[in-house]
Amino acid sequence: MARVEAAGGAQAGLPSLHLVGNGRPPCAVGDFSAGLHASLHGYVPTPPAILILEPGRLALPVQWRAVGSASAVVANLPVVAWKRALLGPVAAYGIALLRGRPRITVLHEWAGLHALRRLVLRPLILLSSRVVLLSPQIRDELAADRLVGFRARSSALMPLPPTLARPTASVDSALRRRLVAARGEGRLVLGHFGSIYPGKQPEGILEVAAALKRRGERPLTVFLGSFVKAFDGVEAAFRERVAALDLSDDVIVSGYVATTPELFGLFEAVDAFLYRLPEGLTARRTSVLACLQSGRPVVVSAPARLTEFDHHPRFRALLDGAGLALVPRGADAEACATRILQVRDRPSMLSEIDAAQWFGDTAEALRALLPGRC
Repeated sequence: MARVEAAGGAQAGLPSLHLVGNGRPPCAVGDFSAGLHASLHGYVPTPPAILILEPGRLALPVQWRAVGSASAVVANLPVVAWKRALLGPVAAYGIALLRGRPRITVLHEWAGLHALRRLVLRPLILLSSRVVLLSPQIRDELAADRLVGFRARSSALMPLPPTLARPTASVDSALRRRLVAARGEGRLVLGHFGSIYPGKQPEGILEVAAALKRRGERPLTVFLGSFVKAFDGVEAAFRERVAALDLSDDVIVSGYVATTPELFGLFEAVDAFLYRLPEGLTARRTSVLACLQSGRPVVVSAPARLTEFDHHPRFRALLDGAGLALVPRGADAEACATRILQVRDRPSMLSEIDAAQWFGDTAEALRALLPGRC
């Protein structure tokens, strides 16, 4: 079914209508959607509305009324819950087309998505009036698609804010105590935050852990996140690689961490974070932004292009800060291990990230695309 939640306040005109999932299971795209919706209140005269799409009935009359009361329909793709409600967003876009409402799609990634998910999302991209992308890298990936690649030519770019903000205080947990104890024993705690899927090269991080172990270190690698549910055996392949590299006692997968204070408590117990990205660091990596707020060094593959952050000056400014430790794109495990050992003892240095300001930039970018800048 679907249900509508409209923000309060005087209706000076028609609001934009934002399609969202029901938050089960939670995901970063859902967090972004919520933050963007909240930020828009300060940038548009008419508060935006939300249409929550849930598994079950299509509730076409509800969608018809909601779309008819909106100036435009906005959706962030992919939304995790939509894989259990495949027809809901397509119906909403179809109704918007029939009723003459623009359809603005914010696409968070493309090539890194499972092929079946891209199959589901292509109709929405075809039905879109405007596609908004978060990185030039995503634009290149979309442009290479034989069916919907033409939409990349008229796409816009939007700066992506951090979906997590550092809390005023962190909290303890059993896993945090385990990591602290490991550091007390002289072990190097190597961290990685975010969903675990092939596009983020989790097996490449295991190779770096193995390289550190060969050097006489005793690394404990902690993946702060959970495996993406798919049909390609991500978790099984990961476990097999752990065993093959003799890391069975040296790797922890936390699973979903429910609260931000607990997550940052874990961040604080990490010596260094690692991201080996074949495409290099791009403007869509909010997991890197989250780790930078821990104060611990983040070793990450260098950007592939100088223009990657032209649309995102706040992120670009962080490239010259002390938090990021870049390695050449394509650097092997030994080179990454060397960089980690170089930065592991750095004093903690928090990167200044004002989430409200970053979300304000994103809200302004979307406002400029809405009909009549409503």
